[in-house]
Amino acid sequence: MKRHSLLYLVLLTALLPLCASAGELTKLVNLRIGTGGHGHVFLGANVPFGFVQLGPTEHTRGWDWCSGYHDSDNVLLGFSHTHLSGTGIGDLGDITLLPVATAEQDTAVFSHSDETVRPGYYSVNLHNPEVTVELTATERCGIHRYTFHKDAPAFIRLDLNTGIGWDSVYATDFQFDGASEVSGLRFSHGWAKDQKVYFTAQFSQPLRLVKSGRGYGVFQLSNPQEPLLVRVGLSATGIDGAKANLCTEVSNWDFDGTAKAADEAWERQLAKIKVSASDEVRQIYYTAVYHAFNAPSIFNDVDGSYRGADGQVHRDTAGNNYTTFSLWDTYRAEMPLLSVVEPTRAADMGRTFLRIADEQGRLPVWHLMGNETDCMVGNPGVIALADMVLKGLVTDKQHALEAMKTTMETPGRSLELFNKYGYIPMDLDPTHETVAKTLEYAIAADAVGRVANSMGDKQAAELYTQRGKAYQQLFDPQTQFMRGRSVKKEWRTPFNPFHAVHRMDDYTEGNAWQYTWLVPQDVHGLVKCFPSEKAFCTKLDSLFTVEGDLGAEASPDISGLIGQYAHGNEPSHHIIYMYNYIGKPYKAAPLLRKVMKEMYTTAKDGLCGNEDVGQMSAWYVLSAIGLYQVEPAGGPFIIGSPVVNKATIQLESGKTFTVEAKNNSDSNIYVQSVQLNGKPLSRSYITYKQLMQGGKLTLVMGSKPSKWGTKKNERP
Repeated sequence: MKRHSLLYLVLLTALLPLCASAGELTKLVNLRIGTGGHGHVFLGANVPFGFVQLGPTEHTRGWDWCSGYHDSDNVLLGFSHTHLSGTGIGDLGDITLLPVATAEQDTAVFSHSDETVRPGYYSVNLHNPEVTVELTATERCGIHRYTFHKDAPAFIRLDLNTGIGWDSVYATDFQFDGASEVSGLRFSHGWAKDQKVYFTAQFSQPLRLVKSGRGYGVFQLSNPQEPLLVRVGLSATGIDGAKANLCTEVSNWDFDGTAKAADEAWERQLAKIKVSASDEVRQIYYTAVYHAFNAPSIFNDVDGSYRGADGQVHRDTAGNNYTTFSLWDTYRAEMPLLSVVEPTRAADMGRTFLRIADEQGRLPVWHLMGNETDCMVGNPGVIALADMVLKGLVTDKQHALEAMKTTMETPGRSLELFNKYGYIPMDLDPTHETVAKTLEYAIAADAVGRVANSMGDKQAAELYTQRGKAYQQLFDPQTQFMRGRSVKKEWRTPFNPFHAVHRMDDYTEGNAWQYTWLVPQDVHGLVKCFPSEKAFCTKLDSLFTVEGDLGAEASPDISGLIGQYAHGNEPSHHIIYMYNYIGKPYKAAPLLRKVMKEMYTTAKDGLCGNEDVGQMSAWYVLSAIGLYQVEPAGGPFIIGSPVVNKATIQLESGKTFTVEAKNNSDSNIYVQSVQLNGKPLSRSYITYKQLMQGGKLTLVMGSKPSKWGTKKNERP
């Protein structure tokens, strides 16, 4: 037998225990879901909420490569330590390594059939050179294992130039100790305007630098007959921070042990919600849980040091600091999900929000690597923080309230127009999207009002609660749509409720049909805008049946359509649950089941839109067990139509909360009756407090609509 064949057999034998050690739940996660279509998910090795997301990076070939990877591609730039998951803009892709056959090679062709991936572990067999690549990770470190299969020179290419999407490097440096350690930095501009990443890479055998240039170096292995292990520590504060992270989290060369620890970390995370359902539903469900807990990402060193929003290095040991806050998306379901399953981590995120507010003068909008991107509209950081305060997850409530008020009074991003006129006049804002901005600012203002009211600040409560009703200024009673309006109160004409122009009309990635319902903070107030509750219901029914031409310039984010309901984009995510607010939960049931069956599948394009850093999956995680928070700041959890038969949430207190759907099936989709802790519950919702106290919610399901939840005193 040839030496490389024997080595390959030894490698396979060594991997068998590791493969067998995959946990009961991690085995169910299908990381291929969302790697095709427009899912934009990260594929690679990481641990829950880890800063390091280590995986393959391909050439950026368009919008669908925002994560650095798409199933349609097969050319590797290398294996990078940072990625985004599900975003609509590409960035990161820091510190890239690639095994190569010659000093000149800078890419590698691969086959998806040669990949193996599960939570915390990624591997691929490359054929030029013949090498098995294996990756695993801790929170702040990545570990590589390269096993070469031929008696030939072997090289590792370090690439500091490569980035993803918008990322453009402006400074690189690395220092080689002449033996087995490389340290350096990579600074870049992109979505994150000034991103700073430092690293230290240690190799398990001596290397020789054979070629280098600006932002890259090629190193030859001294002994290619032995597997090469590389452990890489990352930091945003400096090389010392990277070394400290590495020494703390990866103090040995035990790749298999680290991969096993990563699997166990994911197993513990997934086990926080245990569900009983069909094999297919469980696969979709636990993949959604995995995606939901990829981010926000830890953004501090092991000693508490972090790079702040002011560009300076700070230290705070009161919990972890975080980044990757896609808040326009995640305030709707991801953040409420964390408040249930990860309240301590959510509290850390609340403290992070307050640090950001202190450092940059206002709460985050879309924060990435210590940078405010100001991506998307509104003040979603206000909404997310308000929810934490109202749920008792923020101890310094006064600090939080002042940060919210300051954020809502800081000029810029059209907010001064909103505060002056009570809405944003379309003829005074040259940046468009005035309906979307107004509606999002109204949600944020209402959130501040709720917090102020809970703290006895009556003046602030009255002011911001009134601003929270700004949607009334843009509702046209004649057409029954939210419309652009001038400073003279004239409606935009001509008006086509179907037509959409990406980021250049009155809406944000949507049209009038979708944005008319963006009043989750005051559903009953929106109902009153219509001539009657019946008229509201008729219009809502129409949303799911009407067909129209969105136009050639419509946003690709308008996807997952049922009529004009667009599940592929976040402003629609609460809409189906509005039926509970008018006493018709039976109308929501078939729509919820349709979305969960058709918009979430096990296919590579099994997400109907961008994952959006957990939001798309968080909607499913909650909805599949029959609960969803519509009012984003402290609102109740609405009872829907679960696709799982039983779900048990392990609460941090040690208690559990179980939702059981009796007689549940594809035909028995309607709630007939409900019990909470053995007592009848006629209301079609429960509170956060009730959920966190633990207990059991029992739903009896049937094939026909019932009268449960239909009376006025039973509605949220």
